[in-house]
Amino acid sequence: MIVGVVIGVYAPSIRTAFDTVQLHNVSVPIAIGLIVMMWPVLTKVQYETLPKVFASSRIWIHIGISLILNWIIGPFMMLGLAWATLPDLPTYRTGVIMVGLARCIAMVMIWNHLARGDPDYCAILVVINAILQIILFSPYAVLFINIIGGESEAAIHVAYGDVAISVLIYLGIPLVAGIITRYTVWYFTSKKFLETRFLPVFSPLALLGLLYTILVLFAYQGHQIVDNIGHVFRVFVPMILYFIIMWASTFGFMYFLSRREGGKEARTFGYEMAVVQSFTAASNNFELAIAVAIAVYGVQSEQALAATIGPLVEVPVLLALTWLALYLKRKLDWDGSKSVNKKSTA
Repeated sequence: MIVGVVIGVYAPSIRTAFDTVQLHNVSVPIAIGLIVMMWPVLTKVQYETLPKVFASSRIWIHIGISLILNWIIGPFMMLGLAWATLPDLPTYRTGVIMVGLARCIAMVMIWNHLARGDPDYCAILVVINAILQIILFSPYAVLFINIIGGESEAAIHVAYGDVAISVLIYLGIPLVAGIITRYTVWYFTSKKFLETRFLPVFSPLALLGLLYTILVLFAYQGHQIVDNIGHVFRVFVPMILYFIIMWASTFGFMYFLSRREGGKEARTFGYEMAVVQSFTAASNNFELAIAVAIAVYGVQSEQALAATIGPLVEVPVLLALTWLALYLKRKLDWDGSKSVNKKSTA
């Protein structure tokens, strides 16, 4: 992040170079990073087990929880925080609200992977939310920005086609690449080779893609960040509060359900699903928010800058929450077994 800002400040022409070639209003170097970091994660998903997963009642319970968190609680949470912290900055507030409307995709797979969440359930929730994003983002943008948000002068209009294209690029391309890679390697070798030899070597590409994306994003906006440092720090506040509140409340709720369920053999809740739900609820589709903000307001607009600040905040905050999740996995009693063992020992 620091290196990226330094590059952006002392080599301002880099932004012009990045904008030379664009993929749906997003710089190609950024798009490449987003696609590359998703490719290995989606290669690890066990697609052959998904029919069995969908046959269980467990997945439908988690789909219901995810829909409530992502399409009711999340957008209203960001709307309230944006108005509470940025009442005098309407353009920045609009950008923040747009980030809240662009629900989970892409990065949530990385955080789930790092925090050791369930990859299959995470992939299902991401795909379902991506499909809903195509349907709901446009009416939500009008509702939350023009009507509820009181920004009628902005006259925002987002076409369904623009949202669909963005989702297809940033989820569709790495998803197809992941499926082809998984089953091509499996076909020409074996499943054992795929899981024990190929994936351990291929998986680090996701982290390299993440680091590359962070560097490019901060270099791309480095000059803007320094020139508008006061407003940028103001925008940090609702973003940080949003990520922490959504993640902590969801993680705590899932822990409560896990303890209440106890140590059943076939469990509906637990640490892996707490990770999936909390990061799905807290993460946002910032590439969509950036693309729409640029398309509607322009690349140099304050709305686009505010939307771009989203991933700049999300990356360090959710990375810290990843470490917190791994710590709580060890420290918390997820099924009540530790309490039972203490009582039996006493």
